[in-house]
Amino acid sequence: MTVTETVFPASEQHDQWMLAALTEARGALTSGDVPVGAVLISNSGELLALGHNERELHNDPTAHAEIVALRAAARHRGDWQLPGTTLVVTLEPCVMCAGAILAARVECVVFGAWDDKAGAAGSVYDVLRDRRLNHRVEVFAGVRAAECAALLTDFFRARPSV
Repeated sequence: MTVTETVFPASEQHDQWMLAALTEARGALTSGDVPVGAVLISNSGELLALGHNERELHNDPTAHAEIVALRAAARHRGDWQLPGTTLVVTLEPCVMCAGAILAARVECVVFGAWDDKAGAAGSVYDVLRDRRLNHRVEVFAGVRAAECAALLTDFFRARPSV
């Protein structure tokens, strides 16, 4: 069985949250950051946090959209553990972000575009569902993938040096 066959189909609700993540991703463009956006929602549907890439803005290599959203949610909840949450992100999380997602005990990740260079949710690595770890995450892939990928493609075409 391939990785993509083990990824669950997305729901209509995931599609709606991905629209919010795409809006957040466009916010990264104002600071010249790679347009990746993330939203963290509770299982009851409450929006807990938003985040977009802020590496250029803060000269911080860890300021990926997922990390920004996880930090904001932890502050909001007053707890670094975020069980009962879903992270929706426009690009497959990298290894660093996958580690943070696991550490925070996020229950589910929904992503748009696959990252065949650095992805850690099924393309290059599958950190989020590694059975050797003490926490595994349910993964839904390819939600609005074409739209998410186009946003990134347009960005890198306009800025080939990034």
